Amino acid sequence: MTIKKVAVIGAGTMGSGIAGQVANAGVEVWLLDLPSEGDRVNALAERGVERLHETVGLMSKDFEKNIHVGNTRDDFQQLADCDWVAEAIVERLELKKVLYKQIDEVCSETTLVSSNTSSIPIKLLVEDMPLSFRKRFAITHFFNPVRFMPLLELVRGEDTAQSVMNEFDAFCDQQLGKGVISCLDTPGFLGNRVGCFAIQAALQAANEMGLSPVQADAIFGRPMGVPKTGVFGLYDLIGIDLMSDVAQSLVNTLPADDAFNVEAPKLPLMVEMIANGQTGNKKGQGFYRTVDGQRQVINLQTGEYSKAERLDLPLALKAEKEGVMHLLNDDSIYGQFAWRVLSRTLSYAASLIPEVGETPLGVDDAMKLGYNWIKGPFALIDEIGTDYFIQRLESEGREIPEFLRQAAGSTFYRVDDGKLQVRVYNGSWQSIARPKGVERFNETRRTLTPKNTCEVASWFDLDGVALVEFHSKANALDGDSMAILGDAIDHVEAGKLRGLIVHNDAQHFSCGVNLQAVRGYFLKEDMSGLDAFLAHFQNTVHRMATADFPVVAAPVGMSLGGGFEVVLHAKEVICHANSTMGLVESGVGVIPGGGGCKETLYRWHEKLGSSDIGEAAWKAFMNLGYGRTCTSPVLAAQYAMLRNNDRFLSNRDRLLPAAMAAIDSGAGQVSFDRPDLALPGRDVFQAMIKWLEEAHALGKLTPHNVVVATELARIVTGGDVDAGTVFSEQDLFDAERASFLKLVATDATRERINSMLDTGQVVQN
Repeated sequence: MTIKKVAVIGAGTMGSGIAGQVANAGVEVWLLDLPSEGDRVNALAERGVERLHETVGLMSKDFEKNIHVGNTRDDFQQLADCDWVAEAIVERLELKKVLYKQIDEVCSETTLVSSNTSSIPIKLLVEDMPLSFRKRFAITHFFNPVRFMPLLELVRGEDTAQSVMNEFDAFCDQQLGKGVISCLDTPGFLGNRVGCFAIQAALQAANEMGLSPVQADAIFGRPMGVPKTGVFGLYDLIGIDLMSDVAQSLVNTLPADDAFNVEAPKLPLMVEMIANGQTGNKKGQGFYRTVDGQRQVINLQTGEYSKAERLDLPLALKAEKEGVMHLLNDDSIYGQFAWRVLSRTLSYAASLIPEVGETPLGVDDAMKLGYNWIKGPFALIDEIGTDYFIQRLESEGREIPEFLRQAAGSTFYRVDDGKLQVRVYNGSWQSIARPKGVERFNETRRTLTPKNTCEVASWFDLDGVALVEFHSKANALDGDSMAILGDAIDHVEAGKLRGLIVHNDAQHFSCGVNLQAVRGYFLKEDMSGLDAFLAHFQNTVHRMATADFPVVAAPVGMSLGGGFEVVLHAKEVICHANSTMGLVESGVGVIPGGGGCKETLYRWHEKLGSSDIGEAAWKAFMNLGYGRTCTSPVLAAQYAMLRNNDRFLSNRDRLLPAAMAAIDSGAGQVSFDRPDLALPGRDVFQAMIKWLEEAHALGKLTPHNVVVATELARIVTGGDVDAGTVFSEQDLFDAERASFLKLVATDATRERINSMLDTGQVVQN
């Protein structure tokens, strides 16, 4: 069966998100909710679509055409020919049961039906339904925001047909782009069972140990390999009231002796905050708030707000860079906090095996895909060391879960005969097998030895293809990054390998050139060194573009600034549907210096197909001046950031196999034809200067914005030259470097770079 028409019932946050992702897949979807009084009978469903635009739930506004809004009174008959009906109404069992009977009366006997519930057992959901309904019913538990969170927990009932499970798995994986994990029907399944425990453990520990939200979030964040929001920031993001309800729902379904119950209670202050409407970002205040541009944090004892000071914690930075053991070996309050949270969370995860599954793979996958952890709980125990972990627990008189004890003297993951294996509860080992067409390089990497590596990048021989991976903080690029890329190109050019792929499956591909490195040059007034770095960068990406072998960039997450300049010079791009791309250098007072200005101009010239180079120059000027970013490949193509041969996939775990196939087929490879351009010259240059001056006079641009944009105008027009003056590709490269160096020499650009590095804020000077 092929799913061609879907209905989602319930247009709240989750329901609208599911509908939006179905629409992103190009599938017709009806979004229904209760009818409203008055003229806007579909107001609730319409609000759901509005929410999608507010949360960037659609790849572009164009995908809204796939969504039909309606209500459950007037449009219920639309379900009759649906292939899948997804229920996402409130978590009240009696309401769901009534709805399922209505669905069964209208839908055909082949319609798949699912619930998005995370707190009601599937057995209770369908206990009153006929066998014909139970056979085609499952739980499809998505995570919020649906477009961006990869995890889908798929739960079957006792009577669910295997063909139904296969259909859900295939559609959600290949078309909705989800990492599908089959879960047993246990409370909270996998993601929320462990994720909520970790959040609650951090919340209770911070309160009891006297840490402020800022202090707790500085540790329970990137230093632990979890999102930078931390625990209090995450509570604000989700909603303090909603997160409290999720915790209570787990309490209601878990056994009385479950360890989660110890961590579950609300903080005393939270009860008052919820009553006052201080429920997080949606209300403008929670544990944090912003007043007159100043970020403030609440005092957990008094409830008063004060300025949220930026913490300088070398320990946190070192742990983020070198591993969590730097936290656990620290005797300060921060190290004690880290140990308390991690030891309880990891022990809890270990205690769930075999209740939730025979291996730890599902738990680790759920925490990576559903909570954005870099490593899952069991991979973290491997990093810490099972013996260290067990011995420290024993020294505190703590109970050792049986599965953890089984791993004593060993690990939960290992590489054997070139294959990554995972420990099974009975003591055996099982090779990790992903679905056909799915591969995660973070797993494959463990079976390989890099051909060349440094602190910031590595390249590997992956079945005869050179794969380059950036792995610095935010995958920022410097001279060493380019040296590794260049070395990989050398080896392919020598005929030792058949192609080049630039890829990683970290959170982001690359957020740009390392500004610390740029600051290092200007602090030493080493402009010749900076020029040499830029020239090396340009030469390396130009070699990618002009190679006589296949070159594929397969980016995920953010590809910004210098990172996007690497992508721009690949002969084929296969990116993730949620890729964010753009050249954002103007914000920190510089211009793209690695071929970004040059490539933007050429691409607009190609896209417009016009002999009027002036129009292309204006388009490039606007892209670069505003530091335009696009939150999907669909938008990126509209702004000439991707070429016609470039493509995207919904599931990021399918990028690497697709890139490997593209290397072998060569069908999507398009060489770079970069002929000399007759640039529009001084008349268009002066028109751009006039536009900038008028925008500044209206208060739309700061003085230094005008300075930066003037350099962009100079590059894309040729500057103060006659119209028709011919510039080669190398001339444009040279112009970029000259403008970059000119701007870095200014006090205003240096102030912007210093501010970004030291405070994380851009100075509007």
